[in-house]
Amino acid sequence: MGALARALLSTLLGFLLTPTPGALGANPGLVARITDKGLDYAAREGLVVLQSELREITLPDFTGDFKIKFVGRGHYEFHSLDVRACELRGSALKPLADGGLSLSVFDSFIQVQGRWKVRKSFVKLQGSFDLHVKSITISVKLLLGSEPSGRPTVTTSSCSSHIHDVGVDISGDLEWLLNLFHNQIESKFRRELETKICEMVEESVTSDLQPYLQTLPVIAEIDSVAGVDYSLMEAPRATAQMLDVMFKGEIFHLNHRSPVACLAPALSLPEDHDRMVYFAISDYVFNTASLVYHQAGYLNFSVTDDMSPPDSTIRLTTKSFRAFAPRIGRLYPNLNLELRGAVVQAPLLNFSPGKLSLALQLEIEALVLLPNSVKEPVFRLSVATNVSATLAFNTSKITGFLNPGKVQVELKESKVGVFNVEMLEALLNYYIGEKLYPKVNDKLAEGFPLPLLKRIQLHDLVLQIHKDFLFLGANVQYMRV
Repeated sequence: MGALARALLSTLLGFLLTPTPGALGANPGLVARITDKGLDYAAREGLVVLQSELREITLPDFTGDFKIKFVGRGHYEFHSLDVRACELRGSALKPLADGGLSLSVFDSFIQVQGRWKVRKSFVKLQGSFDLHVKSITISVKLLLGSEPSGRPTVTTSSCSSHIHDVGVDISGDLEWLLNLFHNQIESKFRRELETKICEMVEESVTSDLQPYLQTLPVIAEIDSVAGVDYSLMEAPRATAQMLDVMFKGEIFHLNHRSPVACLAPALSLPEDHDRMVYFAISDYVFNTASLVYHQAGYLNFSVTDDMSPPDSTIRLTTKSFRAFAPRIGRLYPNLNLELRGAVVQAPLLNFSPGKLSLALQLEIEALVLLPNSVKEPVFRLSVATNVSATLAFNTSKITGFLNPGKVQVELKESKVGVFNVEMLEALLNYYIGEKLYPKVNDKLAEGFPLPLLKRIQLHDLVLQIHKDFLFLGANVQYMRV
């Protein structure tokens, strides 16, 4: 039974991946939705795993006493029970309004072979038997929750099982003796098996599934700078057609986590349930990433002449920059320049229906590289541009690509007199488009990991862009080992 509970709930809760839980009343950055179709698929996959595991379980011995007219009292024992066949023909997994799941297994059959012994006074008899357990039904209610660490919890709120028919075929010495209390044996087998099934389910949830859920990672490391927090914000929410699980979805600095300067917006999700699973990804996820990488200085840059294309007609030298500032060549003849750029504020991604965009503002300072290794600032510029973005998804991560808009330049300070801003604007459009954005896009191409377990693949993906969030739907395929 451990494999059934683990396979079913791992397929569902495997979309969980935090050292701190979400604050009361805070909004999730990421919502994972499992629909009734996804639950049905999980139930079918779990049934395959359970059927395989049931063939390997060890059944307990059955013992009892009997009393037969003209024979008297005796003791019987059924032992060495071995599952020879198992067919689980149906299962269902449905969300419950209290945030739990209703699991049913029905129309199932198990065949068991074993040995029997009977002892009456000093007489001992033995033989073999075949046990046919037909029309097994199991109904379990599982409550899903979350603990302060942000990890999921699961408990069994109720369990019932029913066996419609038990048949025992007995062979061996004096099998007629056992056939005299045949009905008593079948009734005892039914009662024992029905009790044992629920004991196994409850034990599996308590000792197997719940400890397993505690091992699920709720922190995923993106790179040496940042990690993503997938802690649960609250217990899962359920309706008749879906189960929604809310995650924090915050990108944070691995070495010094600090309070986030932006808040996750409230998400009003569509009622879509055509796909097995959906992910609602708030702009909060992307914007916390921008804040982290901005704070880490990843968006800062430095450009020197040796980085310019060899065939460029404009060099980062005072001689070349006379086209922009005529006095610079006279004040600093035949010297190299260095341009230092920094993003003024972390660019925040704006989601609107069907569109992603952000506004980017930089400050660029030019320094002359003097012969004594001193760097002397000579002018300072403000650079602004709007950027649109496209996103893509695969089975394990989100990737992105930035499309730069036209760069606009404003002169903030000049220590070398008149400055031709228009000409420099053309140069920066070239550099940012050819050098800076490719660097950022390389990082975005590495992607941010989705909270998926191994062996789960997504296909038939559909993407919608809403105000404040992306909505990704997909069907799921569980890859068996």
